[in-house]
Amino acid sequence: MKSVLITGINGFVGSWCAEYILNNKPEIDLIIGTKRINSDLKNINHLLNNKKLKLIDVDLEDSNSIKNIFKYKFDKCFHLAAQSSVKFSFEKPVETINTNVIGTINLLEDFRRYNQECVILISGSSEQYGNQKIYPIIETAELNPLSPYGVSKVAQEKMAYQYCQSYGLKTIITRSFNHEGPRRGINFVTSSFARQIIDIEKGIKKPLILHGNLEAQRDFIDVRDIVKAYWVATEKCIYGESYNICSGKCIKIEDMLNYMINNSTVKNIKKELDTTKLRPLDLEKIEGSNLKFVNQTGWEPEINIEQTFIDILNYWRNN
Repeated sequence: MKSVLITGINGFVGSWCAEYILNNKPEIDLIIGTKRINSDLKNINHLLNNKKLKLIDVDLEDSNSIKNIFKYKFDKCFHLAAQSSVKFSFEKPVETINTNVIGTINLLEDFRRYNQECVILISGSSEQYGNQKIYPIIETAELNPLSPYGVSKVAQEKMAYQYCQSYGLKTIITRSFNHEGPRRGINFVTSSFARQIIDIEKGIKKPLILHGNLEAQRDFIDVRDIVKAYWVATEKCIYGESYNICSGKCIKIEDMLNYMINNSTVKNIKKELDTTKLRPLDLEKIEGSNLKFVNQTGWEPEINIEQTFIDILNYWRNN
């Protein structure tokens, strides 16, 4: 029997990872997905009748809770449970560190004890780089995180590297750049804009978009390309090494917003700065190089990011 563990399966990326495996990997007999007790299942409601999927309530910060997972043996683990909001990390730095670092250490410890043959994908972030002087960013660039979230992801990665070197765990380390798509949480910029636009279309809101920093530039990629990359990473990447997963292209936040507005059924939507949406410190530009990962795996992004923005709008129209 081949089995896979997905932590945070009911989250944004976790739900897409489960859907990708169920639809494309018939050789997988069982997916165990962890979630917090009483957490929202709306992202995976459409998957719950699949007999290959089993959910377990786990608090990764509680080492005793994690042991419930390891009555199963896994071939692959996709560690996607996280506090993933940069903005929230400034408000709740301790919670961010506990969730992302302590939770990861607890998981790695039990893999060391009970399931050393499992390939473990650790999902990092472009936020680990902070501001850089040379673009596109390659994996050897210095890590200068400028948010508690970025710091937590650096620590998470370093622990994965240490467990690989010290104990031989088969850890795959990725640094994913801004990944977007349907089901993205409302506290992230693409869904925030899309939800406001749809509220305007439905007459719930006046034709005014509230926004934060529009000058920032981001390397956007579709989440559906990300989960394909995660799978191929577990097949072809070198244990303990770090890999950027990104499009290799930059888009200004304002251009993304304008594209969404232009694809709205309502014309003449105005924009207004909302200072509560500004971060204490924001990265001016994030643009990565995916050459190392592409050369190692043969993967390339397939979904045009403009299509992603349209799909996000349609998701909120239907939800």
